[in-house]
Amino acid sequence: MKRWAYYNEIEPFCVEWLRRLIKAGSIPDGYVDDRSIHELTASDLSEFHEVHLFAGIGLWAKAVRSAGFPEDVQVWTGSCPCQPFSIAGKQEGFDDERHLWPEMHRLLAQRTPAVVFGEQVAGADGLEWLARVRDDLEATGYAVGAADLPAASVGSPQRRQRLFWGARFLANSGATRLSFQQFRELQSAGWGAERRAVEQSGGGACATWSPEFHTFPDGSLRRFEPGLRIVADARDATHRVGRIKAYGNAINPEVASRFVKAFTLT
Repeated sequence: MKRWAYYNEIEPFCVEWLRRLIKAGSIPDGYVDDRSIHELTASDLSEFHEVHLFAGIGLWAKAVRSAGFPEDVQVWTGSCPCQPFSIAGKQEGFDDERHLWPEMHRLLAQRTPAVVFGEQVAGADGLEWLARVRDDLEATGYAVGAADLPAASVGSPQRRQRLFWGARFLANSGATRLSFQQFRELQSAGWGAERRAVEQSGGGACATWSPEFHTFPDGSLRRFEPGLRIVADARDATHRVGRIKAYGNAINPEVASRFVKAFTLT
């Protein structure tokens, strides 16, 4: 099997972004497919050693590399759309047409890659989604582990709580179950200490940095992270919507990398 990557993404702005990242050598060389996941078949993915569904701007590929994931192990990733389960959305959950986990599961159930990683919003709806994912994966022969991790755990000036999960195909592992003791140890050490410090401060993300302030055209005064450029400024409207959507849907690659590293050590 040729060790190159497959990226599936339907947003035109992100598709072009991915191709430029590949050309620049920022993410592994591979093929960018802009078809809907509904159109994909298992045979489309047969020649790829690394598969990134809902690829966004390629941050799962970056996280896998920076974590030192073994290059001889086939790996898939996929952060399914969060809108059906986000408190910022319509909260239609499993009835939302953007609930695309069944399509991702359809593909991986036929190809059974050795390891799969993903991410979803935290909270009650996210946990319900994860329970469905765990049931499907275990029925397919995978052992599953997950951790509820904030971006603040790696020093980011925001909470951005997310569920990170990983699954290992047991037929390839020679094991009957997985131990996630490393996750518990990691959380009780550096990650857990940082997270508790933020939560106990009562200041959320602002507890870890001193905010700057900006006066917006409507006269409101809002605080933001030092050095952050105001991307919503109408004076810089070129590709603004595309960038905002891409950043908003992206994972925190440092959190993902640490999760991948901890999972790989189990």
